[in-house]
This record gives sequence, structure tokens and C-alpha cells, in this order.
Amino acid sequence: MKLGYQTNTWGGVVGHPAGVTSIKDLFYLANGSTEEALQDITEAGFKGFELFDGNLMEYRDQKEAFKELIKRYSLEFVGVYAGANFIYPDIWTEELLRLEEAASLASELGARHFVVGGGAVRANGILESDYHQLGEALNQVAALAEKYGLIPSYHPHLGTIVQSPDQLDKLMPLTTINLCPDTAHIEAGGGDPVEVIKKYINRINYVHLKDYRDGAFVPLGEGVQKFDEMIRLLDDAGYNDWIIVELDQYEDPKKGATISREYLAQFEKVHR
Repeated sequence: MKLGYQTNTWGGVVGHPAGVTSIKDLFYLANGSTEEALQDITEAGFKGFELFDGNLMEYRDQKEAFKELIKRYSLEFVGVYAGANFIYPDIWTEELLRLEEAASLASELGARHFVVGGGAVRANGILESDYHQLGEALNQVAALAEKYGLIPSYHPHLGTIVQSPDQLDKLMPLTTINLCPDTAHIEAGGGDPVEVIKKYINRINYVHLKDYRDGAFVPLGEGVQKFDEMIRLLDDAGYNDWIIVELDQYEDPKKGATISREYLAQFEKVHR
């Protein structure tokens, strides 16, 4: 298993302001320095990174600068995280074009994974048809990612129509896309990440590890997540792809990354 880190801790999770007036510009964005993030991720001991589509798009006219950053810090560009509402037919075409723009650039710059989250919650509540709409949209995302040589996955998330275990179980038969479990979001949504990994192990090609305690996301080892069981399940299944550690916000991002990397060292010793 290869270990990477998400850059969103540097600056926190924000939206793109242009998205208020234009769906095509509604990228995710971490409001921090990507260069600082990559330097800290390297020094913390990780070998790869994932970033938001909005932070990737900042390099659409600076591709060589992005490649130079990767080379300077000896990191692998693992994946990009994007998202959409998915369930509104009137804007889905615009959202899909935006997702394609991110997938195309990610592929050109050497990424391996394309992971998406989302599925809007309507003001008047969730409709059963929303799951069918989301499932079909995710099938299109999967085809889009594969067109650019990327591995597509869906990431369940709080605040969407797929935050609880029963909602995930409702979606999964309606789409062919892979599952990227975010272990803390699964727990925060009322699920057991160990059971989710066990149930969907044949559809998991990408993983986000995040710890959780008392309603907050914390560095690995500081919460209650059963990472030993999760890693054993992945190992038994022959999983040999990237594991991305994520921590949405932390006062000292580098320290948070270092704590998580030191925690994971115990599993490397076991599996060597």
C-alpha cells in the first residue's frame, strides 16, 4: 500500500466564489498554498498527494510549474477530488463539462485517480428519483474518467444524499462506479467503516483514511477508528493501490500530517 495525503488541510475546505453565478466554475478549492502543502507532505513522510479540482485548475496555464513542484518534492500526483449536485438535469450538462475539464488536466499531469463526491439534498427533502439520477450521473463520470485513463470512484460525504449506510446501500446497485470510502465521513453518517469496507471490498480501488472523535475529524490515531481492522481487510483482499490520509482542517497542517504518518508506521512493520 502506498501512502499519500490530501492538500486540503492547507487553507481548509472552501468553495469557488465564481460558482455562485456560474455552475461551470463551481470547483472545490482549498484556500492555501499548494507548494507549501507539497513541501510539508514530503517532510511528513508521504510519497503522493491528492488535491481539489479547483487547486489543480490554478495550474491549467502553468503545467510546467506543476510538474516542477512534483519533481522538486519527489511526490506522485495520485488523484484529484471533484464534485457536483448530480441530480438536477438542467445543470448536469454544465457540471459534466466542468468535471471533464478537471479530468483532462489531471490525466495530462499524470494523475491516477479521479474521485467525486456529492448528490444534492433538495430544500424540500430527498426524492427516491434522486438516487437514480445520481447513479446514472456517476456512470457518466466513470465513463468520462476512463476516457482519460483515470480510475473513477465515488466518495460518500456528509451533507449529501449519500451520508448514511442505508443511503449508500441504496445508491450502489444503481451505479457501476467504484467506491472510495472516507472512513470518518462514514462513521459521522452513522455507519461502520469496517463493515462498509467488508461489504464493498470488490468495488474499492481507492481509500481515504480519516480519524473521528466526538464529532470532529482528527489525525490518525487520535480518534476511535479501527484502522487495524480496515487495513487487515484491504491487505487480505490484495489491495495494492494508494491510501490517502485526509484531515479537512488542523491548526498546524504539517503537524497533523506527521502525526498520521507516524501512526501508520506500525502497519508497515506488520506487513513487511
